[in-house]
Amino acid sequence: MRAQIEQVIEAIRPAIQADNGDIFLRDVDEETGVVSVELVGACVSCPASTVTLKAGIERILKDRVPGVTEVIDLGQAATELGERPVTL
Repeated sequence: MRAQIEQVIEAIRPAIQADNGDIFLRDVDEETGVVSVELVGACVSCPASTVTLKAGIERILKDRVPGVTEVIDLGQAATELGERPVTL
C-alpha cells in the first residue's frame, strides 16, 4: 500500500510544486487507511490548501489506492494545536 501511495504522490507532486508548494508522505496506517502527509512551502499559508488536500489529494489517493480512507496534513494538524515551526 505504501509503495502505491508513494507512486501517486510522485505523480501529483509536480502540480503542487508548480504553485511553489510540495508534499511529503509521513505515515501510512494500513489498518485504518489513514495517510499522513505534510504540505510545505506556499501550501502552508494558502487558504485553499485544505481544499487541495481533501478535494484533490485525498480523492486521487482514494481512487487509485485501495484501502485509503482519509488523508491528513500533519502541518495543518500542528497549526490547529497551536504549534509553530521553528527556524534555526
